[in-house]
Amino acid sequence: MPVTSPAPYRVLPRILIGIALLLLPAAFSQAIQVELPRFSLHPLESDPDGDVILVIGGIQGDEPGGFNAASLLATEYRITRGNVWVIPNLNFPSILQRSRGINGDMNRKFLSLDEEDPDFEVIQKIKQLILDPRVKLILNLHDGSGFYRPAYIDRLHNPARWGQSVIIDQEQLGEAAFGDLSRVAREVVRRANVRITKPDYRYHVKNTRTGEGNHEMAKTLTWFASRHGKAAFGIEASKSFRTHERAWYHLNVVEAFFDLAGVEYERSFELTAAAVRERMETNLHISLYDHRIALDMRNVRRRLGFFPLKQNAPLTFKASNPLMAVVGNGRQLKVRYGNRHVTVLQPQYFDYDSSLDEVSMEVDGVSRILPLGSMVEVADRFLVVPMEGYRVNVIGFRRKGRRDESGLAIRRHDIQRRFSIDRAGYLYRVEFYRGERFCGMVVVRFREKAVQQGAGRPNS
Repeated sequence: MPVTSPAPYRVLPRILIGIALLLLPAAFSQAIQVELPRFSLHPLESDPDGDVILVIGGIQGDEPGGFNAASLLATEYRITRGNVWVIPNLNFPSILQRSRGINGDMNRKFLSLDEEDPDFEVIQKIKQLILDPRVKLILNLHDGSGFYRPAYIDRLHNPARWGQSVIIDQEQLGEAAFGDLSRVAREVVRRANVRITKPDYRYHVKNTRTGEGNHEMAKTLTWFASRHGKAAFGIEASKSFRTHERAWYHLNVVEAFFDLAGVEYERSFELTAAAVRERMETNLHISLYDHRIALDMRNVRRRLGFFPLKQNAPLTFKASNPLMAVVGNGRQLKVRYGNRHVTVLQPQYFDYDSSLDEVSMEVDGVSRILPLGSMVEVADRFLVVPMEGYRVNVIGFRRKGRRDESGLAIRRHDIQRRFSIDRAGYLYRVEFYRGERFCGMVVVRFREKAVQQGAGRPNS
């Protein structure tokens, strides 16, 4: 069933985690400052006073199955009974750099940690969330090597492996909710394996016996939770699978936990590996500077040149997906989606003007009022209605000798395809200026038929 996605950076106010994005300013050319994301919390709630399941992805930045699954939970699920808090990107800087941990393994910092450690503040905040009285169950999503098996089978299937397992630290946790850890894990594995047709890929329960002297596991998030009376489980998908397949396995196990806990939910896609892959690729949009610029990042070119950024000001952006971020310096800014490169914005710096919020256009002969930051579909042609004091720049428009391209009926073949936003040649930037100050842009999307009709014309 279709759902309404939650706001991508909603943060639980009473935990005072209002810094879901911590600013780490740095001076670059043009004195631009870039926000360095840390992590975001997404409360999916149907009962504001009820118990909560906390789902965490991305504690290790080189395990994309876990953090992509958590991101889909945050953006594509709606909880109709119960409450789920999702952190898709706990170690966001390491995710963006495709590193297990740029400051060391974050999942080994929960037993003791020096206040000078760069991860100290994040660790303190996730501990606060774990200790919140409403949180009764914690699920920590990982990608693990090979396939865990209780007895040795071969190099990839043996007790030393982690993939395709539900992890517990001990058999029992006293009177805590879900405290019969072994029984809960076995039941979840049973339910999840019903959906997994290949026996080799089914899940098993792995007990690390942390309390019996496993000093390495004593440093982890799940053992911190257990020491404080909270039921916590690790979920491991095998690194032998592709990222979207790992995410699919994660979601199967997470939903088995939800079902066992009585949490009811709706999602915007069918739970198949193919549908998971499609959802991972589609909801990719960023907007900059209070939505004066908005871009669809699907199939985007590897580089967007002459990109109008505000000079001598912080770069502010919002993303449709909690794994997306803009990082870099004043010479080039990289758009990242998890540990994947999306595009590079090569900036051209302007003073910004906020006097214009919407523009008049004729699209295929129909008058339209469009807010800046919007996208409009065009079958044949568009025309920007002239505005006194403002000029229009259609990026890639062929006609020379004009600084203002308002009042012109423009078709696809009037624009050089190499200036399109996307590689397929559908999307083009229409920018608005007041003098030399940038006001914002509208993106035109030509329909496929229009692109095909103009495809035979030469590019210059």
